[in-house]
Amino acid sequence: MTNTKEKRHYLLFAVIAVLGLATDLATKSYAFAKLGHPLENNGQVSWVIEGFFGFQSSLNEGALFGLGQGYSWLFIVLAFGAIIGISSWFAVGTPGKDKFLTVILAMLIAGIIGNVYDRMGLPAWEGDWTWPVATINERAGIEHDQGERIYAVRDFILFRFGSFTWPNFNIADSLLVCGVSMMLFHAFVLEPRQRKRESGESSGKAAKTNQAEKTNTAAKTSVQKSTSPG
Repeated sequence: MTNTKEKRHYLLFAVIAVLGLATDLATKSYAFAKLGHPLENNGQVSWVIEGFFGFQSSLNEGALFGLGQGYSWLFIVLAFGAIIGISSWFAVGTPGKDKFLTVILAMLIAGIIGNVYDRMGLPAWEGDWTWPVATINERAGIEHDQGERIYAVRDFILFRFGSFTWPNFNIADSLLVCGVSMMLFHAFVLEPRQRKRESGESSGKAAKTNQAEKTNTAAKTSVQKSTSPG
C-alpha cells in the first residue's frame, strides 16, 4: 500500500516533469518566434553578454552536442524505451521512496519528452513547421525539400569562449545533463554514504543487543547464586 511519503514523491515527480517540459517547449517556441528560422536569419545572434552568452536559433537532427546526425528515428525509439524504463523503475522500485532520485528522474523524463517532441515534428501543431528553402545536412548527407516537414530539435542557447563555440542547446538538454550528473553523484557519493551509515547503525544496534544480553545473563547468574542454598 502506498504511504503518504511515497504519494508526495509521486506528486513531486509529476510537478517537476510537467514544469520542466512546459518550460522547454515554451522557451523553444518563444525563441524561434523571436529569432526566426536559422535558414532565414543568417545565423544572427542576440547577445546577452557580448561575445560570450546569447541566443541563436539552430536545428539539430542528431542527439546531444550534435552527435548522430540523421538518426532521429533511432533516438525516437531509444527515447520511448527510456521513458517506459524510467517510469516503471520509479513506479515499482526504490526511486519512489527517495526524494533526490525522484527529482532526478523527473528531470530526465522532462528532457527526453521535450526533445522527442521536436524529433517527431510535433512543433507543426503550433504553426508552419517546414523547411523554408531546399537545403542539405552535409554531416548526415540528408537533403530537405522546400516545404518538407522538419524533424529536428530546436536549440537556441549559445555560449562562446573566445574562438570556441559550444554547441547550441535548449532547456531539455540542460535537464538531461543536470539529471545525469546528479544521478552519478547519487550513485557514487550519496549511496555509499547511506550504506556506510546504515552499516554503522546496524553494528551499533548489534553491539547494544549483545551488551544487553550479557547484562541480562550476568543478572540472572547473580540472582541464581544469591538464592541457591549455601
